[in-house]
Amino acid sequence: MLTDAQWAELEPLVEICRPRGKTPHKDLRRTISAILWRHRNRTSWRAVPPELGPWGQAAQTFIR
Repeated sequence: MLTDAQWAELEPLVEICRPRGKTPHKDLRRTISAILWRHRNRTSWRAVPPELGPWGQAAQTFIR
């Protein structure tokens, strides 16, 4: 999970590149944490722990 300090640095960068007009993401911090977890562990999307949210949501956000 991202620390408060890490998220404070990352959030403005994510907001800059996020497409406008889209419905705001419900828990973007958790989803970004899931994406980072998956890449750190070099595993499949389905292996993302449930506490990081639905694996499909993280995969879809990463693809976009």
